[in-house]
Amino acid sequence: MNTILGINAFHGDSAACLVRDGVLVNAAEEERFRRVKHWAGFPSQAIAWCLADAGLTLVDVDCVAVNQDSSANIGKKVAYTLLKRPDLSLVLDRIRNKRERDGIDAHLARAFPDQVFRGQVRAVEHHVAHLSSAFHVSPFAEAVVVSVDGFGDFASAAWGFGKGTQITVDDRVYFPHSLGMFYQALTQYLGFPNFGDEYKVMGLAPYGEPTCLDAMRKIVRLHDDGSFSLNLDYFRHAREKVEYEWEQGSPSVGTLFTPALGSLLGPARKARDPLEQKHKDIARSVQAMYEEAFFHLLNALHRRYPVPAVCVAGGCGMNSVANGKITLRTPFTQVYVQSAAGDAGGAIGAAMAVWHGDGGARSAPMLHAYLGPGCDGSDVASLLDARAAEISAAGCLRQTIADEHDLCASTARAVADGKVVGWFQGRMEWGPRALGNRSIIGDPRRADMKDILNLKIKRRESFRPFAPSILREAVPEWFELDGDVPFMMQVYPIRADRRAQIPAVTHVDGSGRLQTVQQSANPRYYQLISAFRELTGVPMVLNTSFNENEPVVCRPAEALDCFLRTKMDVLVLGDEFIERVN
Repeated sequence: MNTILGINAFHGDSAACLVRDGVLVNAAEEERFRRVKHWAGFPSQAIAWCLADAGLTLVDVDCVAVNQDSSANIGKKVAYTLLKRPDLSLVLDRIRNKRERDGIDAHLARAFPDQVFRGQVRAVEHHVAHLSSAFHVSPFAEAVVVSVDGFGDFASAAWGFGKGTQITVDDRVYFPHSLGMFYQALTQYLGFPNFGDEYKVMGLAPYGEPTCLDAMRKIVRLHDDGSFSLNLDYFRHAREKVEYEWEQGSPSVGTLFTPALGSLLGPARKARDPLEQKHKDIARSVQAMYEEAFFHLLNALHRRYPVPAVCVAGGCGMNSVANGKITLRTPFTQVYVQSAAGDAGGAIGAAMAVWHGDGGARSAPMLHAYLGPGCDGSDVASLLDARAAEISAAGCLRQTIADEHDLCASTARAVADGKVVGWFQGRMEWGPRALGNRSIIGDPRRADMKDILNLKIKRRESFRPFAPSILREAVPEWFELDGDVPFMMQVYPIRADRRAQIPAVTHVDGSGRLQTVQQSANPRYYQLISAFRELTGVPMVLNTSFNENEPVVCRPAEALDCFLRTKMDVLVLGDEFIERVN
């Protein structure tokens, strides 16, 4: 048996996975164990869990596949250094980064001193790993493949064609040009400085108009072959080191934009400044520019490869708004975006690229994301028994409901009564989206549910939308488009005549970032939503991640802690139903 350990390390969203004979066994992000968002070091705890879950140790691993290859695009790197003469600090930073990534054996030895690794370490170019993470686990025999992100191995985008087990890379966009860098820099400019804040701009955009699109076209330039470039006058990264650090594993990025951006768009917003209409208009213009460039590339690729399917990966693959418009703005009719499209997903991509590069056959597609740690009923019972006094002191009543039908019916009634429910079941989701196993559930019919959630638990910006989890067969009755969206990676327009029925999950522009739920993928979650439909006639629930400004909960104790310190009404932990009664 061939066992490959795939990892993403030394960048945001550090992660690990196991692939055995081409089958994806498990996958987990380091942040879920460390409890630090976007943890960026070596994923030792994720590796330890993946191995233990499969009953293996390092001695059983034939290969460690890393989604970074410091030797990739070396000619481009040397030419840039010689021709552009960047600041010495930038060059030294790249050298330090290379040493870190080339020392995987040493990191394994330090993290697992009692285990022996006798296999190979194989480096996979960053964007090749992204492309593999999308195509090789997709349901398509052939498809256009696209990866767009910030940077990795001196490239910011790559594209080509996947057929069978092989991916042909046609071209790339190289440093310093990057759509991901464009979006991240404008995110900082709008006063959202944290690593991974781009989704806030995406959520803010529908509140504005694209009044600054002409200005954006001065920043991003589109070319006849489908590619793009940046006007580097507006960016720092081309010639000087931009600080990328992780303190205790939490990544941070220095300022990416130059004063020229302020001259073009006006003064940058500070994090605590009020959001004005001009900021909303800029956010809308940023999103519009990204979509313009993205669809420009996809349409060019379809002219070259006139096939129905496209697979999307890279950090920009997390732009669910753009993903939802692919079938409207391009000739593609089938879209696959993996649940961890960003750098975490590169762990799977690196492993799959090695497997297929060595001649391995394709296995079943990745149609669900329940690949992480699970919960055992006896462990849950022991936890609740040990903390019974604390639960009682919080005014909570505990019931064990072993019958799944009764458990889902009780939960559905609680949701229909306007209660906020923490729902913790089965194996943890892979990727940033809660998909019905580590979710907070609410009633989509309540116009005030967004405010209730933000008051009781989330404490996040009011403009950010909440998502609907909907029975797959009900999608065409409620949305203007129809398709499988199991990973909540696409935004669809909600039918105009349905929007008033589900105000809590309808964004200001009439759209919703849906998750389609099939009985075969998650039978218990499907049953819960079905029970809610029987009570209300609505085949969906509001779904948001089970957390409170922290990584999504992983273990039962974290779910209980989050429930007790917030104003959540109900916690369904496996078969245990815990309700606040006082």
